[in-house]
Amino acid sequence: MPQPRLRLSRHEREVRARGIAADQGGVAHRKQLREVGITRADIRTEITAGRWHVLGKHTVGIGSAAPTGEALWWQAVWESGAGAALDGAVALCAAGLKGFTPWRIDVTIRHANRHHQLEGMRLHRVVALPPLAGGGLPRVCVENAAIRAACWTRTDREAALVLCLVVPQRLTSPQVVRHGNGGRVYLDAGWEDIGLFVEIDGGHHQWALNPVDDALRQNDLVAAGEHVLRVPVLGLRLAQDRFMAQVVMAHERLTLQAAS
Repeated sequence: MPQPRLRLSRHEREVRARGIAADQGGVAHRKQLREVGITRADIRTEITAGRWHVLGKHTVGIGSAAPTGEALWWQAVWESGAGAALDGAVALCAAGLKGFTPWRIDVTIRHANRHHQLEGMRLHRVVALPPLAGGGLPRVCVENAAIRAACWTRTDREAALVLCLVVPQRLTSPQVVRHGNGGRVYLDAGWEDIGLFVEIDGGHHQWALNPVDDALRQNDLVAAGEHVLRVPVLGLRLAQDRFMAQVVMAHERLTLQAAS
């Protein structure tokens, strides 16, 4: 007959659990604990003794301190539902953004997945997840998170601050560089993973031969299979909602195509 599994000593449980929680702000997922030999009974013992505490269905706080910062981010991802990812300003902070404190935790999850709403968090349910960053906390990539953070801030001032911080801190670059028949092509904004680009046309685009150059540059990209939306700077003043709705529509459609 198989020998009964020996329970870990209190000291060994603590060493293994803190080894996991050290990189996660002091919290661990129950599955992570089981993977290093800490049983459900072990977890109950530590919680009953007040040395660990329950932070949801999946999250355990290793120690008695209340979760803060990164611990809350992991909790939000684990407790929101399978496939959840940090989004907006908190995703930028998880990527290393300094000088901005999110007032809420934004989490995005696929619409079809089971989900759970946590206090202090806003859940965004989408048909297809935007591109995610690799490694560490599950989070939306910097470029998408920056745009979404700007849309979700409380004031225009906060939105401008977020967008002004991500480039100087080298979390992303200010322009997309492509190579066309005429050499390098600098585009104002783009999502290279789905082939969508946006060009903001200032007044100088109408001067002299600039319309010809613009047309040649755009046609090169379209002929290569890219998708380019043009937005006159005057249009941002007079019909901003309509132009931004076009960008959102194109992004959602191309994201779905890429995922299928």
